[in-house]
Amino acid sequence: MRIAVIGAGGVGGAFGVALAKAGSDVTFVARGAHLSAMKAKGLKVVGPRGDVHLSPTQATDNPASIAPVDFVLFCVKLWDVESAGAAIRPLVRAGTAVIPLQNGIDASERLIPILGAEAVMGGVAQISATIAEPGVIRQTGTFMRLVFGELDGRPSERGATFHALCQRAGFDGANSDDILGALWEKFVLLATNSSVVALTRLPFGKLRDDPDVFALFAKGYAEVVALARARGINLPADLETRALQNTRTFPAEMMPSMAVDLLRGNRLELPWLAAKVVALGRELRIPTPTFDVMYAALKPYANGATN
Repeated sequence: MRIAVIGAGGVGGAFGVALAKAGSDVTFVARGAHLSAMKAKGLKVVGPRGDVHLSPTQATDNPASIAPVDFVLFCVKLWDVESAGAAIRPLVRAGTAVIPLQNGIDASERLIPILGAEAVMGGVAQISATIAEPGVIRQTGTFMRLVFGELDGRPSERGATFHALCQRAGFDGANSDDILGALWEKFVLLATNSSVVALTRLPFGKLRDDPDVFALFAKGYAEVVALARARGINLPADLETRALQNTRTFPAEMMPSMAVDLLRGNRLELPWLAAKVVALGRELRIPTPTFDVMYAALKPYANGATN
């Protein structure tokens, strides 16, 4: 199977390397020093699952140089969705599946006007990984899972095919008939966790034993769940309880990508996370007081370092 990975950061790099090592024909689209390192030395993923080195690595900064593929793992930052979506049009043919693995809940709907409804599936990446240095992805913890599915919930041959590729690559894959529910389930956790951890600038291990800080997680989860239910999204009844349990068991050093970006002085995905919660709260007339404060406090850093 031919696979293009658009954006070879923590998510695209880790899953792309696993798929390539399992025999898929994978080409990465990246840029800058990371691309140069991949071309010169290959792409390495290091972490508790074991170190894996893909060398040589097929990589380019020009999607148009790649022939049409069977699957596209679309892993760019949320502010690049439209521009990157337009750039990958040459990769899409009849039957090609584009699987967005962004944070947030709206990447698929933003891609449909660009690539067409038939091309776009829904996807959720569950992994903690980031670029440690050019050509090296560092994973925190061992959890590595992709959830994907057709947006209308129908079973499809390409969904079954990609599920088999995940199994062969050695990570957990789920071909879901309710990918919108899966997207929102992740959004409940990610919107909250990214905001609390970025606001405090500390990893989970230094936050979860403080009852005042832990209350922020509980209140944040409850606010996003209320929005989801108001939108008619089917979520598990015990989601908030499980989310709090997960927060207590995440690797102590783990930080969501938005918090990592904040510490590095990079642009933040805040408009599609905390700001999205605030906007939906106003639209649906559901109070989101915890997110109102977290968003306001993080907003000055949304475009990167302020000095």
